[in-house]
Amino acid sequence: MRRRSPPALAVGVALVLLAACSSSSDSSSTSTTHPSASTGTVAAAPTSAWKSIDRDVVAMGPDVSFLAASVSPGGRCEPVHAVAASTARPTASQFKLFVLGALAEQIRSGQASWKQTVTVADADRSVGNSKESGSLQFAATGARVPVEEAATKMISISDNTAADILAKLVGRAAVERQFARWSDHASANTPFPTTREMILLHYVAGLGDRYLATPKAQRAAFLTSSVDPVPLAQLASGYSADPRFIDDIEWFASPADVCRAFAGLQQLDEQKALAPLDAILSREDAGIGLDGSVWPTVWYKGGSEPGVLTLGWLAKNRSGRTFVVQAMVSNPDAGLSTSTITDLVGVAERAFRLLG
Repeated sequence: MRRRSPPALAVGVALVLLAACSSSSDSSSTSTTHPSASTGTVAAAPTSAWKSIDRDVVAMGPDVSFLAASVSPGGRCEPVHAVAASTARPTASQFKLFVLGALAEQIRSGQASWKQTVTVADADRSVGNSKESGSLQFAATGARVPVEEAATKMISISDNTAADILAKLVGRAAVERQFARWSDHASANTPFPTTREMILLHYVAGLGDRYLATPKAQRAAFLTSSVDPVPLAQLASGYSADPRFIDDIEWFASPADVCRAFAGLQQLDEQKALAPLDAILSREDAGIGLDGSVWPTVWYKGGSEPGVLTLGWLAKNRSGRTFVVQAMVSNPDAGLSTSTITDLVGVAERAFRLLG
């Protein structure tokens, strides 16, 4: 990761939700056709169509990655087209796929259950969601919430407080292990910060610099001793749309990692005890114009904060073939264009047409 100094005195609201399978390409695009064990081959799309997608993605920001992949019945991501798909990028809220994975693993092992309740505590309260959304950010202190409801809010409205409560339930180490299962960049997410910790590190003056000056082996202790006690009121000194520390203090993953996360969750969903995963991840339109009669299953998770936009979909078509499209755009020096989300959704729609 390259280090760039953050804009001086920028204090901003972060982590607002907008609402792979390894690839050998880090600096150029690749387009390939891969066999599927049960469904034949992915039809080869015109090279010009993929090149058009590449041009549009590259124009969105200085740091971009893209992956279109098929997912085998065994859960292996097989790249069809890739641009820097194994390069780690800031993910914003897409890290919540890994929290969901850690939760699912604990439910599978009997350490947790969908029906058990978690408690909303002030120490776990984060920011970044609207009151109208029903976010746990605005729930009464001491409120008891079923785990399944918290997980649904974490994904469907990208509820930061729900994510932090669930991360606390499974434990920081469990989320780090989940990154190790699905990501080639697990060390970049150790220690794993909650959304509350991330926001404070980004926007409380001097705190992020102190964190970066702390040896990596001591950063988990720094989070507990020097970040967790900081009141959220210290964020109130002002807001801006300037990116903060997105190349240094973030959650990181590549499109290949995110594809593995989607594919891993799909494999977990096949187990009876984990059946709620489909409802938690499913979106009827998922912000993308996929015909429901052609694509009966569509999962979505995206994320954004100043300078970062990540959008990812897993979709299964009526023939039973599964595909993932993941796009990542970031700029550590300036906010992204207001049209970036619309443009990126359009790119994903074109990619699914080429795939399915």
